[in-house]
Amino acid sequence: MIDPPNPAPPTPATCTTTKRKPSPVRRWVRRGFIIWAIVSTSWLANSVRTQGVDPSLLEHSTGVSVVDDGTSIEFRPTTPESDTALVFICGSGIAAEAYAPLLRPIAEGGYPVFVVRLPMRFAPLESHKQEAIDRVLFLIRGHPEISRWVVSGHSLGAALACRVAQSNPSTIAGLVLLGTTHPKQADLSWCQIPVTKVYASNDGVAPSSIVLANKDLLPKSTKWVEIQGGNHSQFGHYGRQLFDGTATITRSDQQDIARSAMMDVVQYVGED
Repeated sequence: MIDPPNPAPPTPATCTTTKRKPSPVRRWVRRGFIIWAIVSTSWLANSVRTQGVDPSLLEHSTGVSVVDDGTSIEFRPTTPESDTALVFICGSGIAAEAYAPLLRPIAEGGYPVFVVRLPMRFAPLESHKQEAIDRVLFLIRGHPEISRWVVSGHSLGAALACRVAQSNPSTIAGLVLLGTTHPKQADLSWCQIPVTKVYASNDGVAPSSIVLANKDLLPKSTKWVEIQGGNHSQFGHYGRQLFDGTATITRSDQQDIARSAMMDVVQYVGED
């Protein structure tokens, strides 16, 4: 007797799901977020974009040679005034070229100037900040002909300059801080070197109230220079940063005051 074939198993019912479309409100929220991200990113990029720098400031002249090695720009006087130099650390997001109008005249006055770039432009991580400090120290070691160094910086660059001076007291002969509330935690009141703090009355990024609140963290001999009507962005040549105040003096006038403060320290150290 032949067994009848097994009946085919029943075909399972196919489950169909209908994907719900996002509501019009959610679609508009997503689109709005994308638009906001694009606009804010574009605004940020434009705010730190170098503006108004004469290209000739980044070229050789009879009195100053210019060397760009990718991590720094060097303005080297043909006839150095002394064995003293200035090393300047850029602010967060700001290109080294944006500080050429501020700093090249110091080289024209006979003192070498080295403008150190931040890794990734913004030095977002602690490792990037340490790399910027290492760049400064590597640069100093690479120029044994220069025996006295003044370290300076703007904004985050000034905060890093504080760290350089704190960890290398025998290497640094002077310190000039532009547009920063630092030092905040580090105590530099013990420093025996000349220190100058330059701040602007209309600076919305490094407000003068916070700058002065940290006054005791710097030596009692610190020279304090307030630029009346200046703001944060006018220490360099770039757009206006978020939260910054409105300047009531020209960029040129603000930089003249800041440069004079740096030059005073460089000359004092050079004559010491």
